[in-house]
Amino acid sequence: MKCTSCGQTIPAHRNPTPTVDIIIEIEDRIVLIKRKNPPHGWALPGGFVDYGESFEQAAIREAREETSLDLTHLRQFHTYSDPGRDPRGHTASTVFIAQGSGTLQAADDAAEAGLFGPDHLPELAFDHGQILADYFSSGRPLA
Repeated sequence: MKCTSCGQTIPAHRNPTPTVDIIIEIEDRIVLIKRKNPPHGWALPGGFVDYGESFEQAAIREAREETSLDLTHLRQFHTYSDPGRDPRGHTASTVFIAQGSGTLQAADDAAEAGLFGPDHLPELAFDHGQILADYFSSGRPLA
């Protein structure tokens, strides 16, 4: 890369891509989406943080885009950054917990959306099985 002001070479840095995932609670269950795009499978709603967007704004946007739900009581849970967590490349995901309201409907890049209890989870994409294991073992009560 070249500096646009002085023309000197700027060293390129490789950094993890920031993402968000949201554990959306509705009564005693959580929302999962079935992905339309690779990697396929069931997953927490979420996605990439856009430039100029806060992580909280990204979580609200991604939840709305994929599930048609509005979020309340948004709070940060944990960040997951294992370089192998996403087969598409190194991502670092900040996971949020929120209450969902509205009518659950799959949209955007979600083929399906559903509500699942802790004892009836499907096989999950990425590291979302670990995220939910941490969530359920943390004593986080469902509404």
